[in-house]
Amino acid sequence: MSKPEVISMGCRLNLAESNALAEQLAGHDDIIVVNSCAVTNEAVRQTRQAIRQARKRRPDAQIWVTGCAAQVEPGTFEQMPEVSAVFGNAEKQDSNFLRELTDMPGRPVVVSDIMTLQQTAPHLVTAYSGKTRAFVEVQNGCDHRCTFCIIPYGRGNSRSVPAGSVVEHIRMLVDKGFKEVVLTGVDVTSYGHDLPGKGNLGQLVERILKLVPDLERLRLSSIDGVEIDERLFDIITGDTRLMPHIHLSLQAGDNMILKRMKRRHDRELAINLVARLKAQRPEIAIGADIIAGFPTEDDAMFENSVDLVGQCQIVHGHIFPYSPKKGTPAARMPQVAPQVIKGRAKALRETIERERAHWLQSLIGSTQKIAVENSGTAGHAENFAYVKLDRQSPEGSIVSAQVIELKDGMLHARVIE
Repeated sequence: MSKPEVISMGCRLNLAESNALAEQLAGHDDIIVVNSCAVTNEAVRQTRQAIRQARKRRPDAQIWVTGCAAQVEPGTFEQMPEVSAVFGNAEKQDSNFLRELTDMPGRPVVVSDIMTLQQTAPHLVTAYSGKTRAFVEVQNGCDHRCTFCIIPYGRGNSRSVPAGSVVEHIRMLVDKGFKEVVLTGVDVTSYGHDLPGKGNLGQLVERILKLVPDLERLRLSSIDGVEIDERLFDIITGDTRLMPHIHLSLQAGDNMILKRMKRRHDRELAINLVARLKAQRPEIAIGADIIAGFPTEDDAMFENSVDLVGQCQIVHGHIFPYSPKKGTPAARMPQVAPQVIKGRAKALRETIERERAHWLQSLIGSTQKIAVENSGTAGHAENFAYVKLDRQSPEGSIVSAQVIELKDGMLHARVIE
C-alpha cells in the first residue's frame, strides 16, 4: 500500500516517529508530513524551508506539519500558505486523530497541552536504517529544565514504555532479521522513574540482553552521565553486546556555564566518568553534544570546552551554535555576538576533527566487526567508526574486516573470510 511522504527533521526520536506516521497514514500518498524540530532557531528555519521546497516539488499535495516546532509555535506554520494542517506531538501518535484529520475541513490546527500527557503512545515507535539498524523509542519527554532548551515544552514530561513491551518489540525486530537496535528517547537515562517499581535504564538494558539472546548489538542514544549508576556502568563496560560507543550530553566544559545552563553535572564528573569507562573498556568511543557561545561565555570559559574535548577524547561530536529560543531563561541572559558564536563553533568542530583523526589513525591494522549498510559496501563498527569495505557484503550482515588505511577522513578495510 502506498504511503505519505514524511520529511523528518532533527533527532533520532523524530525519525522513529516519522516511520510510525508513514505506517499509520498508509494509503494517503497525496499527503506530505513535515515532522519538525525546535531545538534551535536554525532547526525551525530549516523546517520552514523544507515546507516551501515540498510545495514547489509537489504543488498538489497536502502539507501537514507536526513535531516539536509545531507544538511550541503552531502559529508560525498556520501562517504559511503552503500548510494544510498543523498538529502537535500528542496528536501525531494518536491513530484515531490521524484518521479523522484526513476528513477535517479547512486548515485545522490541533495542538493539545503536552504537559497533560501521562503515558507513552500505546504502540512502540520504531525507525529503520536500511536492513541493519532499528531505532526503538523507549522514553519520551523530559522532567528537567535546562535554561537553553525548549524541548520539554514540545515533548512534555518524562514518560517510559514498560520494559515488557520493549523486550517483546525488540524480539520481534530480531525475528525480522535486525542485528542492531538503538534505544532512543528525549532523556533516555531518566527511563523508568515514572513506572510502577521505579525501574531504570540499567535494569531495562540488562533485561533486554538477558531475554533477547539473539540480539547481536544493542546501542544507546545520547545519555546523561549524571544518571549512569553502577548497574548501567557495569553493563556498559562489561557486556560486549552493548556497543562501546557512548554519546554524552555534556553541553559545556566550564562549570559556571554548566551552572547557568542548569545542568546537573560539572566538568569534573564528565572527565572522571570517561576516565573510569576507558579504564574498564579502553575501546569505548566517546561522543558528545556541546553548545558554542552560550550566553555570558567568555574566552576562558570557551577554552574550557575546547579543553574538555581532549580530556574526554571526544571523537563523535555534535556542535550546536547557541541561538536564543523564545520562552527559555537563557534567551534573557546577556548574549554572545553571533560572529563570535560562529567562530567558536568552528573551532570546536576543528578540535573534535583532530581528535577524531588521531583516533581513526589508531585503528589502522585492527580487526573490526562491521554492520553492513549502504548496499553492502560500507558500515559502522561497534565503536561507530564508519568503514568503507573492499567488497560487497549482504546488507544487514555483520562481517569482520581488517582496517588497512585512512583515506580522505574515512577508514578502509579488507573483509576477512
